[in-house]
Amino acid sequence: MTQGPAQTPPAVAGGRQGALRPGEQEPDRPDPGEAWMKAVYEAHGTPLYWYLVRLTLGDRRAAEDLLQETLLRAWRHAGRLTGGVENLRPWLFTVARRLAIDAAQAKMRRPVPVDSGDDAEFALADHDATDRVATADAVRRALATLSPRHRQVVVELYLKDSSVVQVAQRLGVPEGTVKSRAFYALKAMRAAIG
Repeated sequence: MTQGPAQTPPAVAGGRQGALRPGEQEPDRPDPGEAWMKAVYEAHGTPLYWYLVRLTLGDRRAAEDLLQETLLRAWRHAGRLTGGVENLRPWLFTVARRLAIDAAQAKMRRPVPVDSGDDAEFALADHDATDRVATADAVRRALATLSPRHRQVVVELYLKDSSVVQVAQRLGVPEGTVKSRAFYALKAMRAAIG
């Protein structure tokens, strides 16, 4: 059975998977193949995408770009990744976090053009910084409204970037409890912010 274009995962379909950057040499390994990349995307693409959406403060386009780059890195390192597709999540999330940090730092280093003669660009740059500060403040306030148990799960999962399994082990509770607390904590935070 062949898949149509609508069923092909967007992060795997086409793009730069096989492209090498200037100065890079072809890896000394066989091509992992489209099936392997699809398996990686199907197993980890959705949670990885939403993690990147959070890291980019809701910028879905940036999250998609970072997801694509993360999967490209997985393809490039396929010969060195061991343990099977199901065990790649920690590596993928680490790569994604580092790419997001690099992208944010690069964005902050870009100079604002001064020769345009239009002060609107400066106002926009200030507005973006103000929005980030306001968003961070709203999140801090919403976090403060949570019960200690819910707050602890949110901090462990989203700020310390721990997995559900790791949080469950640290807190001595079942994984389902961690997921439930995270769900209700985020719901309460959305209500507090909104």
